[in-house]
Amino acid sequence: MKPKLVFKYISLFFILLCLVQTVAPATASPYITPTGVEGLTQDTSVLQDEMHKFNKNMDVWFMLMLVAFLMLFIKKFEWGVCLATLLTLAGSFISHSAIRQFVLGQAWNQDFMIMGIFCAITVVIGIGVFLGTIKTWQYLLAGIMFAPAWIAVEWFMFTYLKGVVDPGGSMLVHMVAAYWGWGVLIGLQEKRSFEEPFNTTTHSVSFVWLGSMLLFVLWPSFVTALLPGDQVTWGMITTYMAGLGSVVSAYLTCVAFEKKVNPLVYTYALLAGMVSIGSPLISVGPWTALGIGLIAGIISVTCFVKLHPWLCEKVGVFDVMGVHNLHGVPGVWGAVAGAIFAAGFINIISLVGVIVISLVTGGITGLVLKATRGEMEQEELFSDNSIFLGWNPDPIPVALTATEGTTGNVPPSKMVE
Repeated sequence: MKPKLVFKYISLFFILLCLVQTVAPATASPYITPTGVEGLTQDTSVLQDEMHKFNKNMDVWFMLMLVAFLMLFIKKFEWGVCLATLLTLAGSFISHSAIRQFVLGQAWNQDFMIMGIFCAITVVIGIGVFLGTIKTWQYLLAGIMFAPAWIAVEWFMFTYLKGVVDPGGSMLVHMVAAYWGWGVLIGLQEKRSFEEPFNTTTHSVSFVWLGSMLLFVLWPSFVTALLPGDQVTWGMITTYMAGLGSVVSAYLTCVAFEKKVNPLVYTYALLAGMVSIGSPLISVGPWTALGIGLIAGIISVTCFVKLHPWLCEKVGVFDVMGVHNLHGVPGVWGAVAGAIFAAGFINIISLVGVIVISLVTGGITGLVLKATRGEMEQEELFSDNSIFLGWNPDPIPVALTATEGTTGNVPPSKMVE
């Protein structure tokens, strides 16, 4: 099937969704929060709970946009990352909402919206595995195809299985993102990524620092978004303590391996503790959370430095953003910590099931993307120039001439390979 024809079908799908609402126009009542109804605790009403979740909902939307900044380090592929993020968000959120409303019969409220943005942020993380290796319009298709896969994983974890502990998404968000993305990568079989130099600049890596540090600040909103109000402080404490643990251990591990800090390893790995605390979020105290984060930081840096090159070579495909090193393995560690401190063996069963379902559904998506991508030249990979009007590469850095008594200063055009 030709890519343009597929795109027409996708467009028709969205038009039909809009027509459904035109035929059956909405009234205000389903979207107004009821008053005078007891909420998640005896001290709150439903209205108070909804307002409490409103701010966290907005924070998670903001975090999703910051994920794009976390992936903006490739010098010639920055605008394309932003566009890919937006298209993936649109496809996944709309598809997820349509399934929730028209198939599952669920009503729109803050929980509905939060689950939708959780689905979207998961797939936006997931596309980092194969970012820059598909046509731009295919990010929309990937988002649409991801939503039913994510709902299937959610059903497996919390309906088919009983007693799984994962309030902060170590499995449902981070592991799914990593292993679904790897499934797509294996399905695509795009090997030319190994030939890409991935040139960076001080400026482009600074965006990664900004995204990472802001994500650190906002992370408690993400993991506590659906918790009742009386558990939010607990979740905030353990999240920051786990995050501080990985801040310290990631730095020490970077220095131990490479004598200096690789910024594209550290800015990712410093968040590993927050990834891992998602499962045992409200099952441990602050000092245990710190320990979980310390271990997570070591795991993440070790995966970036040692596991990543070995795994990519053995499988024959390249994880572009190293998603497996931040979200995959630290997510597994979080699920294991949840099993140790709260849920027991059921979390291990869930862990295995999440990996299998994510790889299979990702592999199917990868095959579809490969079949619909058509020819894609080497120069189209990781390229803003092939997508946008008005794109110009940065001028080539010129070495400043050293005068007597001074040293020359050569701006780095390639910080990390």
